[in-house]
Amino acid sequence: MQFRSKWQMSFPTRTNPFLRWSQRLFFLIGILALGYVGLVLVDGKLYQAYQTWRFQQALKGVQPSVGSGEHLPPVLAEENRATTEDLGMASREGSPLGRIVIRAIGLEVMILEGIDDETLRRAVGHIPGTSLPGQAGNVAIAGHRDTFFRGLRNIQKDDAITLTTLNGTHRYRVESTKIVEPEDVEVLDDSGGAILTLVTCYPFNFVGAAPQRFIVLAHRSPG
Repeated sequence: MQFRSKWQMSFPTRTNPFLRWSQRLFFLIGILALGYVGLVLVDGKLYQAYQTWRFQQALKGVQPSVGSGEHLPPVLAEENRATTEDLGMASREGSPLGRIVIRAIGLEVMILEGIDDETLRRAVGHIPGTSLPGQAGNVAIAGHRDTFFRGLRNIQKDDAITLTTLNGTHRYRVESTKIVEPEDVEVLDDSGGAILTLVTCYPFNFVGAAPQRFIVLAHRSPG
């Protein structure tokens, strides 16, 4: 037995070629997946920074400058004016609507129109068919639980929410939170009051397509 053990150790066992190539393939897939996730996160942060800058410039009502005392070239100036118009009350998919801030959970993010995949990858989205910010009714905004709306897991009753557009600033106070099934769309119904509804997937730590929805209900604050 001792002789056989030494004999076996002197001749390395060959690795199955299929197993070896499978390991390399899975390793490559893992690297590509991590790279994609990193790219998505960077793209979202850059988009948010750029749109936030444009929104702040639009709020100031001034034309952004480049460098020291230089103004935007005519083409970029025209683009900026178009964006300023979009930031009023946009209706096109992916157009900027404004900004939502919840300081209690460290949230400050731009709002775009729509809830398609590209929109929710870069921002939170206004749910089409619900009221626009500043209008009476139910303003509904959706976001991913693993990016911009992850902080909603820590939101509390009476937390302040500020929603700002070029048409004004609207303040809300959290009334309640609840968990619903995806088909329970009545949370988006217009109840006649000035309501803000935030929607994200639930549970927050679920891997894959989450089975439920986490709802935050807030009412417009007076003044």
